[in-house]
Amino acid sequence: MRVAFWISLIVLTTDQLLKWWVVVGLNLRERLYIEVFPPYLTLTMAWNRGVNFGLFADESVLLRWALVVLAVAVTVWVWRWVRREGAPRGMQIALGFLAGGALGNAIDRVIWGAVADFLNMSCCGWVNPWAFNVADIAIFVGAFGLILATGGKTTRDDP
Repeated sequence: MRVAFWISLIVLTTDQLLKWWVVVGLNLRERLYIEVFPPYLTLTMAWNRGVNFGLFADESVLLRWALVVLAVAVTVWVWRWVRREGAPRGMQIALGFLAGGALGNAIDRVIWGAVADFLNMSCCGWVNPWAFNVADIAIFVGAFGLILATGGKTTRDDP
């Protein structure tokens, strides 16, 4: 489980440092928009108080803390599941991405009250209305990696 630990630590640290640099260092929270490589990459400040794509977003303190608890609970559950499966290297790598991303967004909710999303990518006449962050990318990579790493195993007995 060392591989999972180190990857999650690297993802978490990268996510938090990049968020701090962009939100505070570049003052995106007040500037709201910075062109980096238009139209392909812009920094667009978006505070996500809900779940994916801001679903169920409101100013509820209860929802904020419920999402923090959920992120930690899912991380612990998946960690235990991977360890129970014998912790193959592929699953550890995927777990590291998933855990680092989930905990990165949970830390945002504790510190900022919302997840700091700022990466916006558009292309070829299509304007992307959503922003995301490194933690979101890591969660996607980790979840997809876990699907691939399980190799189609099922837990129920097939007749």
